Amino acid sequence: MKRVIPVLSLGALLLTALPAHATDTGLTHRDSYGTKAVYSPGQNPRTYQQPPAGYTAVFTENVSRHGSRSATDGEDGDTILALWNQAQADGQLTARGEKFGPDVQALEAAMSAIGYGNLSGRGKDELRATAVRLEKRLPSLFSSIAENGEKIDVVSSGQGRAVDSGTVFATALTDADPALKSSLGTARVDKNLLYFHKSAGGADYQKWLASDERLASTLKSITDQPASHKAAARVLGRIFKPAFVQRIVNGEFAATADDITAATAVYNLYAIAPAMGEESPDGKGWDFDRYIAPRDAAWFGYLSDAEDFYQKGPSFSDSDITYKMADVLLDDFFEQVEAKRDGTSTLGAELRFTHAEEIIPLAALMRLPGSEKAATPGETYTYANNTWRGAEVASLASNIQWDVFKKGDDYLVRMLYNEKEIAFKAGCKPISKHSKFYDLNELEKCFDRS
Repeated sequence: MKRVIPVLSLGALLLTALPAHATDTGLTHRDSYGTKAVYSPGQNPRTYQQPPAGYTAVFTENVSRHGSRSATDGEDGDTILALWNQAQADGQLTARGEKFGPDVQALEAAMSAIGYGNLSGRGKDELRATAVRLEKRLPSLFSSIAENGEKIDVVSSGQGRAVDSGTVFATALTDADPALKSSLGTARVDKNLLYFHKSAGGADYQKWLASDERLASTLKSITDQPASHKAAARVLGRIFKPAFVQRIVNGEFAATADDITAATAVYNLYAIAPAMGEESPDGKGWDFDRYIAPRDAAWFGYLSDAEDFYQKGPSFSDSDITYKMADVLLDDFFEQVEAKRDGTSTLGAELRFTHAEEIIPLAALMRLPGSEKAATPGETYTYANNTWRGAEVASLASNIQWDVFKKGDDYLVRMLYNEKEIAFKAGCKPISKHSKFYDLNELEKCFDRS
């Protein structure tokens, strides 16, 4: 049965902005979801700066993470249900815990039904809405693309959810402007560009990820600390009676999970549940918040962020192994704009679809907001000493977009990060103070593209 998006719901998606409230440490409830946070655009489109007089939009390009999805496998559900079944047999479930097992089973069934790792209904909505906002942001560009027979290139990593994201996005774009249908080429796959962490360009990175002792010891010290065990006990205590929690802590079920692994499984289900909202009973949501207190969700969100920070993001200040491989993607951004300037490209738009493993290192390479600071030797990444947050750096459907404007022989570039206008890295000078527009020549100089 074909699913219809209510007009009001889509309108809300078009204008929703990221929550602005935070504590003194910059932590929001959204941050507790890490990179599984669902997407929300970062700025009201009505507040975008206008290009200087005489400049016309001639090109746009993006790179987008796939939309909200189901979990990539059923491991977390299997892990915690094995413990839950044992506790049920032993009469060791709390009143809340009695409901937990059926809720997990229902969520797992919903994820299995759409396919593990596949886009959820919300994920498709996120991509459709982003495409519609893109067309509304640059109407003259897309009219020109259609009138002049320019092409729109859609390229993905080749992984199912990225391929599907490109299809959904492109379809929404042509639904918004049917004249663009003839401009769409056949979608293509480029793993070296959009799955670089597992392509030839990521070989050194994969070796480092598997064998670096400093990385392993750092992550172990962060995860296996008293605060983690205390948080794990509180999480498990919502589901299991104290005697059963103690049995887990004592290692009786080590073949299944220790205390932190079991609590992490609960957290991971909590984190993925919002992405599966449309598949919940009557679309009302899964209410997994009741199984993990806010402070514990925040702690396990931090553990998840720490892993992503060190494995994919700014990581250690004396190494660029996590993000130097993203050069291939940044190069492509520049090459597309330069080809437009040089008259060697017939593209009006370049649309790329990928994964967190690409967005996070690209953000670190470009020093995007939140990704400017690595961990110095002897200092461990924490929320107190670093602004890096997975929910802001690479939420589901997160994106980086460049809009290009021309006047005569001059070209300006504006960057949006999750649809919020942002400055390029320190050292790059905009055309005027507070402007979000940069001369292409200045960006080439700033990024050392000699």
